[in-house]
Amino acid sequence: MNKKLIATLLFCAGIIAFSTSCHHNRITSDLIENPNTANGKADMSRLPSFNFESEYHDFGKIIQGETVSYPFKFRNAGKTDLIIADVSTSCGCTVPSYPKAPIHPGQDGVIRVSFNSAGKHGYQNKSIVIVANTQPNTVVLRIKAEVTMAALPK
Repeated sequence: MNKKLIATLLFCAGIIAFSTSCHHNRITSDLIENPNTANGKADMSRLPSFNFESEYHDFGKIIQGETVSYPFKFRNAGKTDLIIADVSTSCGCTVPSYPKAPIHPGQDGVIRVSFNSAGKHGYQNKSIVIVANTQPNTVVLRIKAEVTMAALPK
């Protein structure tokens, strides 16, 4: 009886030790800053921040069915690592790709946005919402295009 209990305890201790020893892509609390204080005064001086070259891009006229993309370039203008938690779009025809690793202070990054105009016609305005450890925690990028039918041969 004692041998079974000791074996079970050792097995459980081994599982606990194994599960707590994994450090794969762990985000620690020192990467997350809360600017709010008890006195209501926010300290934003240490927070990461986006500094985009542009938050808007107009593709102009494109032919229906064409896929176009644009790189939204930015720099972490803050004093701590910038972590992008999520990037979502207003339509399935717009697909973002973004850095998954923390962007260090002063480091540049790119959020590439592709727009597939298949099945679209006329003026198209799409939004790309970025959620990050910044204050405010969301940034909205915008793209625009005028989708036209292919010109008929003469």
